[in-house]
Amino acid sequence: MTILEKIFQTKRDEVERSKSILSPAELRAFAKDSPRRLGFLQALRNAPLKPALIAEVKQASPSQGQIYNGEFNPVEIAKTYEASGAECLSVLTDEPYFKGSPEYLRAVRREVHIPLLRKDFIFDEYQIDEALVWGADCILLIVAGLEVERLRSLFDAAKERGVDVLVEVHNEPETEIALGLSPDLIGINNRDLSTFETDIETTRRLINLIPDHIFKVSESALHAHDDVARVAGYGADAVLIGTAFCGSPDIGAKVREVMGR
Repeated sequence: MTILEKIFQTKRDEVERSKSILSPAELRAFAKDSPRRLGFLQALRNAPLKPALIAEVKQASPSQGQIYNGEFNPVEIAKTYEASGAECLSVLTDEPYFKGSPEYLRAVRREVHIPLLRKDFIFDEYQIDEALVWGADCILLIVAGLEVERLRSLFDAAKERGVDVLVEVHNEPETEIALGLSPDLIGINNRDLSTFETDIETTRRLINLIPDHIFKVSESALHAHDDVARVAGYGADAVLIGTAFCGSPDIGAKVREVMGR
């Protein structure tokens, strides 16, 4: 079993527990009453500087272990990102593997005014409704972790709810599957989620398969301004960065350094 498969198995158990506490119908009712969402994709398209930045609130990961040193304060990190010019934020809500929390997303939503991505391993419509209730404007769908029919069903469910979707791919077959959805937003993950190995050239390989009208985000293994410039040169419209920022003692300065802003 790969790391990704283990994570999704944990998610299935987690969602079943959540459903036993709050039924899908009850959660759906709360989701329908959630505040109007901000335009995640629109904020990226409107970025005054390119590539646009999705800055990630990230405490730990399976590949890196503990990333943030000190007392983790997601709201302060999010405020720093917003003040540093990030167009959007990514907030991890997975607890077992990334030390994230739904409460982090809720707390950040209360304090910042830019769009938010719920970063998690989504396989059930229930999780989309959770994201809405917690304040997300966009969700992540990982092609590598979903059967094609399930991927399509989740994509359509999110669109029906007015939620933007970042469809994540890592290789050519996944990219072809993603394109079959006619998405507005594709994330190219430079990390192979089955091995957790990284290669920035993944962005170069896959970006040429994606039509110009689709907004393209390069994710993972971006640690320096040269990395950002490199993927921008390949055609990335935005970058998603967390580890490089949250591993720094001065997050604001690191954002300016890496983004060249």
